[in-house]
Amino acid sequence: MPHTSEWKTHLYLFEEEHTTKARVELDTGTTRLTGRGTARCNPTDKDVPEIGDELAAARALENLAQQLKRTAYGEMAAAGAPPQRAPLTAYDLG
Repeated sequence: MPHTSEWKTHLYLFEEEHTTKARVELDTGTTRLTGRGTARCNPTDKDVPEIGDELAAARALENLAQQLKRTAYGEMAAAGAPPQRAPLTAYDLG
């Protein structure tokens, strides 16, 4: 049975004093998740804002992906599938 859906995402970047923060919001129509990521520029490095944007966004997307996997694994378990668990990442630990 064919299935098509559209998920909406928004990515927000904030930069202040050598720190870039990213927030990515996902709305699937039934689930809303928010991923977060941060990048810091070493004071001795050249300040290149694009690099901070890229790293913070990538980390926010990784965080979102982990949340989405945990959500899917929970739904699989509720449907009777064998238990699954998303691996922990540095974002989960702190």
